[in-house]
Amino acid sequence: MYIALIGFGKMGKTIKQLVEAAGDQVVLAIDLENRHEFTAENLKRADVAIEFSRPETAFENIKTCLEAGIPVVSGTTGWLNDFETAKSICEAKDGALFYASNYSIGVNIFFAVNRYLAKLMETQTQYDVRMEEVHHTQKLDHPSGTAITLAQGILNNFTKKKNWETHLQTGENEQFKANAERIGIISKRVENVPGTHVVTWESDIDTLEISHTAHSREGFAAGAIAAARWLVGKKGCFGMEDMLGF
Repeated sequence: MYIALIGFGKMGKTIKQLVEAAGDQVVLAIDLENRHEFTAENLKRADVAIEFSRPETAFENIKTCLEAGIPVVSGTTGWLNDFETAKSICEAKDGALFYASNYSIGVNIFFAVNRYLAKLMETQTQYDVRMEEVHHTQKLDHPSGTAITLAQGILNNFTKKKNWETHLQTGENEQFKANAERIGIISKRVENVPGTHVVTWESDIDTLEISHTAHSREGFAAGAIAAARWLVGKKGCFGMEDMLGF
């Protein structure tokens, strides 16, 4: 498999290592320094593109891949206001787009458990729910795309909550309590942390928590590569639920 990497930061470098270890080839790796090489002609050397860039550039990157006729797997978060437009371009170009807020298999199992727990809690109105996410200091968006996916999974199944709101915690003693109809999401940024997410359900008599902690970037990278293999030859817009079947 020939792969174009759009965004060559820490995640892009991890993907390249795993791709080459599997005997596949990265034929194009685009970063700020060689942005001029991000052309349709160069993209067409690849079977599929994997895009991990920045929120402000993700949509244009995806658009460029789709217009070049190259399937694209995107893991950039913070750009979803443009997702429906990207989906329309994909359909108009008869292309293929795969988006996930998190490519870790473990996290996607966590998503499924989160949705099921929220369904159980629908009749247990004595519980309130909140979330916390911790990421490395280079992560620009907050809350994380994973936290937003978790929040949406709760909102779809727990009608007591109508929306979510976020708070970037910069001091250990800061207090934050969301509006009663919203899921409060506390975001923390710490050096050298791949990612932790905690969903807490609390009543007056007990507390129930589910959490996921990443130990390295390899789980995210391996999932993105698996999505790229799965996407080649397909047409349409897909996500991890399509690939994993849950």
